Amino acid sequence: MQNVIDIKHLTRDEKLKTMEALWEALSTEEELLISPAWHKTVLRETEADFKAKKEEVLDWGQAKKALRKRFK
Repeated sequence: MQNVIDIKHLTRDEKLKTMEALWEALSTEEELLISPAWHKTVLRETEADFKAKKEEVLDWGQAKKALRKRFK
């Protein structure tokens, strides 16, 4: 490994900038981003459930509240 950063000593702003730089570097390697086969299966199941009205569409705020409540 070239450089290992001890992130415990970084400020919050420095951590966010580092995370953004890592994300930007990773996202430019799109050809390496291959979803596992089970993703396709789950997406098909979700789509079928949505069409059968078994899934509810939530905006992001509602979804976060529901998830927080579910995993409390």
